[in-house]
Amino acid sequence: MNAPFRICFVCTGNICRSPMAESVLRARLAEDGLDGLVEVDSAGTGGWHEGDGADPRTVAVLRAGGYETAHTARQFHASWFDHLDLVIALDSGHLRELRGLAPTAQDAAKIRLLRSYAADMADTGPTPEPRASGHGLAGDLDVPDPYYGDFAGFEECLDMVETASDGLLAAVRATVTARTVATAHAPGHDTDRHQARNPHPPREKEST
Repeated sequence: MNAPFRICFVCTGNICRSPMAESVLRARLAEDGLDGLVEVDSAGTGGWHEGDGADPRTVAVLRAGGYETAHTARQFHASWFDHLDLVIALDSGHLRELRGLAPTAQDAAKIRLLRSYAADMADTGPTPEPRASGHGLAGDLDVPDPYYGDFAGFEECLDMVETASDGLLAAVRATVTARTVATAHAPGHDTDRHQARNPHPPREKEST
């Protein structure tokens, strides 16, 4: 059996943007029947809000959208790269910080910007790299921090997260499906052994 595909969303304090992204993707995965195959959580680059719930404005927009709101903030640690498959940054500043934390080039390759999965900005492929687009440079792939603004900023943030989550879901679905197929055809897998075994071996000819 495959290990779960593990995703972590990362913003600054883990009380606004990344909890939104975590909650939205969890809902998308459940709707798609992938919630048993993918684990999702979130964290912040800093630990100022560790142990706190999500910002009340985050809770309000999530509740209005029908999403789960339970959350406890925590800080991202470099050691987590080892067990994560995908680390999703909410803006280019988080992207730089996470790449600085990555212990290896392989770990750095796991990091993506969330809005690089938005349909109008993403490259093709299951894990598109953040890139310049017709909309401008990589900074235009940021989900702006709504913390110091008004409630409308939180609503806009959720809209961006929802749009990008559709593309992210498609990418995750493709990756998880490919993993499942690869495992099913791997040498030594139970399915292969059952297929290779002759269910009715030829009976030995009786001696006369």
